Amino acid sequence: MLIRVVALVALLASLVACTQDSDAAPPAGRNTSMAAAPGDVPAARWRAVLIAGDNNSPSFDNGIDALRDKLSSRGVRDIRMLTSDPGRNPSAEVASASNVSSALRNAGGAGACLAFITSHGNETGVVLRLANGVIRPGTLDNALNAGCGALPTVVVVSACHSGVFLTPAMRQPNRVVLTAAAADRVSFGCGAGDRFTYYDQCLLQQFDTASTWGQLAQATRTCVLGLEKSMGIRTSSQPQIFVGSAAANLRLPGR
Repeated sequence: MLIRVVALVALLASLVACTQDSDAAPPAGRNTSMAAAPGDVPAARWRAVLIAGDNNSPSFDNGIDALRDKLSSRGVRDIRMLTSDPGRNPSAEVASASNVSSALRNAGGAGACLAFITSHGNETGVVLRLANGVIRPGTLDNALNAGCGALPTVVVVSACHSGVFLTPAMRQPNRVVLTAAAADRVSFGCGAGDRFTYYDQCLLQQFDTASTWGQLAQATRTCVLGLEKSMGIRTSSQPQIFVGSAAANLRLPGR
């Protein structure tokens, strides 16, 4: 009986939804980028900003660490890491509001941009714990405009309700936007015992077989839906995908 109880507790912990309430002033933002993205960008010309927005689960820092390793193995060298758990990840910068803004806005010399944010989320944005607030869609859009402009740009937002980032302003032809959940859905795998969130786990698993970001998005979504079904989750997170017309053939670094 004790073994069954422990197993049940572990299962419930793995189903913790990646959602969190938080308050912050809503910055405004509008995208003005207009340019086509080529299919191939040399790995050395990618700039990646990887952000773990909360520290109450190791899954967030595990996610940025694992993605950094994959990108590095593909030849990406310009990788900026930001953590909300400096004790756990001392080599990364602290994910303060100013550091996050600086990282997203400074892509000078890059040929393509990748922004990966993994955290808790709510209907207004993604939690940035050390800033005591959230990254809102308008804030992210403004930062990407300033830092990446018309460059091929990939945005991955891994959090509950992350579909709120698929605003009209974010849907630019040079962008690919992946979200772990629909705007009205939660995502899973943010428990204290989870290695990765479900979405991050699937994205990392599919990263080695996909050629383009669009393929990775579809494969990750299929993986998440299958994982949720196997775990008995009845209300799926419904990961969302946007692939801009100019980024339809944008390839992963090193592919």
